[in-house]
Amino acid sequence: MALLDGLLVLDLTMWRPGPYATQLLAQLGADVLKVEPPGGEPMRMFGNHFDLLNQHKRSLALNLKDPEDRSRCLQLARDADVFVEGYRPGVADRLGVGYEIVRERNPRIVYCSLSGYGAQGDLADVPGHDVNYRAYTGALPPDAVSPDADELPVADMGAATMAAFAITAGVLKARQTGRGDRIDLGMADVLANWVGTVPVAKNRNGGAGPVPGYGVYPTKDGGKITLGVVSEGHLWAATCRALGLERHAATSFLERLGRVSELDAEIAAAIAPLTRDEAVALLTAVGAPVAPVLSRDEMMELDHFQQRGVIAAGTVGSPVRTTAHPPLPPGPIAELDQHRGQGWQ
Repeated sequence: MALLDGLLVLDLTMWRPGPYATQLLAQLGADVLKVEPPGGEPMRMFGNHFDLLNQHKRSLALNLKDPEDRSRCLQLARDADVFVEGYRPGVADRLGVGYEIVRERNPRIVYCSLSGYGAQGDLADVPGHDVNYRAYTGALPPDAVSPDADELPVADMGAATMAAFAITAGVLKARQTGRGDRIDLGMADVLANWVGTVPVAKNRNGGAGPVPGYGVYPTKDGGKITLGVVSEGHLWAATCRALGLERHAATSFLERLGRVSELDAEIAAAIAPLTRDEAVALLTAVGAPVAPVLSRDEMMELDHFQQRGVIAAGTVGSPVRTTAHPPLPPGPIAELDQHRGQGWQ
């Protein structure tokens, strides 16, 4: 048994944020019924992408503009625990599956609306995607450039994870009280919350990190490594010893803060003659906080994530590890409308 066995989730979302949120629930055992438009979710055209976000779900094709299909959707909502939609604000209402309509049929349902800027507010009707949400929330650096197609969509993934958390909290309360809730989650809201927790830097260090030994460092083979030294004296000392900078090993944190550019430049110069793998091996051996900058392919092949089940058989497993009720391993991808006529089972 998994943690969310018996949780019934009606999923009307498409593209990335909603499907990832409901996949997180499915990997923990929830029964997710994916309601797709006629012809299927557009992302089915990109099979590899679709498959990574839609494991362990069932599929039902419904045309919500058709009264009979809409009635079927509401019938399923009557018995569901969770209803998730990712339309622009107001669209679910126009389609006849908005919160008030669903709540009339099922007062205990947890109804999650996932949109760019949320259902209310000055920006509610503004269209957008990940790069827009990052721009509005101060999550793009001043020297930002246009993202590559394979860049991690931080707003999408962050909001999806927050949605799964909020849905689970809502279900817990609904089971205690018999009363559901409406979750209005904007992707920009999540980034604004994250950015708001990071104080504004009063000065910059001319390309160095915030403290010496914290940042990204090029290696001679064109690779890069990262170091994560902050205030810890033993981590700073280990880094210095590994790189032949013993003269700085006893430098206090306060003094390091006053010499950021100078000390970080020496660290960078000591790393530059090494290959990426040489630098990682050298620094790891003395207990320094080092990591290579990996590509996606390299990450997928890393033993660590495979051992933990986060990556398995070339696809993604659950990021959650539990002991008594383990998450499901990577699983099947439903064909479009494969589960018509099954209802909740």
